[in-house]
Amino acid sequence: MTTRTATTKPADDQPFDFNLDAVQSEVDLTPWRVHWSGQRWEFAHMQALDVWPLMEAAEGGDADAMIGVFRTALGAEQWAEFRKRPLPQYKMKALFDAYRAHSGLAEGESAASSGS
Repeated sequence: MTTRTATTKPADDQPFDFNLDAVQSEVDLTPWRVHWSGQRWEFAHMQALDVWPLMEAAEGGDADAMIGVFRTALGAEQWAEFRKRPLPQYKMKALFDAYRAHSGLAEGESAASSGS
């Protein structure tokens, strides 16, 4: 029988292979502002969004992924207000395409897959 030993986690002051804390965005992460239904909405830049809720939403397919991006980009308070307004599908697609273009992402490229 083989005995496994736990790997000791190095102290934070020890050398590391990659410092993710030092990584900076290569693009300007200015929020995107939209006028819709008589109101101004501010979406966080797509490349600045937290990937975890986006990945969870993507498990439900393309429509859920798109909604997950909007929900995350608007934040809870704006999202709740945004959802109260009817949004035709053709406007949702136009909104997503323009948002993706603002964020410097090619068609078919998601916020979670952006990387340079």
